[in-house]
Amino acid sequence: MLQTFSDPLTTSCHASAVDISACRDLLRCGSRSFYAASFLLPARFRDPAIALYAFCRIADDAIDCVEGDPVAQAAALAMLHDRLDRIYDGCPINDPADRALADVVVNFAMPKRLLTALLEGFEWDAEGRRYEDLSGVYDYSARVAGTVGAMMATLMGARSTELVARACDLGVAMQLTNICRDVGEDARNGRLYLPRQWLREAGIDPDAWLKAPVFNEALASVIQRLLQAADMLYQRSDTGIAGLPMNCRAGINAARYLYSEIGRQVERHGLDSISRRAVVPVPRKLQLLAPILGKIVLTPRYISAPALEETRFLVDAVVAATPKSAIESASGVGEKVIWVLELFEQLDERERALGLR
Repeated sequence: MLQTFSDPLTTSCHASAVDISACRDLLRCGSRSFYAASFLLPARFRDPAIALYAFCRIADDAIDCVEGDPVAQAAALAMLHDRLDRIYDGCPINDPADRALADVVVNFAMPKRLLTALLEGFEWDAEGRRYEDLSGVYDYSARVAGTVGAMMATLMGARSTELVARACDLGVAMQLTNICRDVGEDARNGRLYLPRQWLREAGIDPDAWLKAPVFNEALASVIQRLLQAADMLYQRSDTGIAGLPMNCRAGINAARYLYSEIGRQVERHGLDSISRRAVVPVPRKLQLLAPILGKIVLTPRYISAPALEETRFLVDAVVAATPKSAIESASGVGEKVIWVLELFEQLDERERALGLR
């Protein structure tokens, strides 16, 4: 049985209800899919998740608003690192997101390395880093999205090596989906996240293409290849979702399927993400959510894949920050009780399917 530690480890209170409401407004405007999925999370995790997202959104916006100005971007990064230092010192600046994050840091033993890695990803964007192969794309994705997966796992108490690895897989998969959806938009902003080696193998000169981005069958083959890499990671993440506390699974499963559907929409557009941007229509979202909400995701008995090498540092950071007392409290009788509850739920689901209840 995989260990989870679902209760806050201590109690800190910097943020007010007004602060959390302000963070929620950022989420509502910044990510509709994540906002919708957040309502499927238990209340005790929903507000901390929203607080984490709010700080990530603010950090991303702080870099984006000075794009093209290296001096201003360096200053923005320094400011964000200072804010993060103050949060971890217990003295957040007078900002709703900072106060809310300060509570999350203390209450859930959130490793600072996850947030500094996120800022590293923003720094890589600012410096225009090039990604030659899939490992390089994984390195970038680990920082800008694998970190979010690791943070969510930490919130939910899924702090074992296996579960954090799967959470990072999900974050990286989502970022690969983003890359495939935004190829044209990124190119028009002078950015290229597709593996350059793959482009050359398909007969495309990356630098020449970036100057005049066009869609063709060669580019389609590269986008399809990256979507396949994302699908592999989505499948690996399923075992991690099944290892979360039962009342967390629907929300994360919804986010997983809503995001992977973006990739399917790219495929329906003939893999052309240059002339259009794939969006999942609301009726399709509802069609996906209905079976997810009624589905019981049972805990697997094993995890078959190790962490990606590119996300291992995130996994190690979470495991190292987990108090021994939390690990001890999650073992023994409590584990057996959860297993028995899941067994009864599985039997109940089968009886309903057979019309016995």
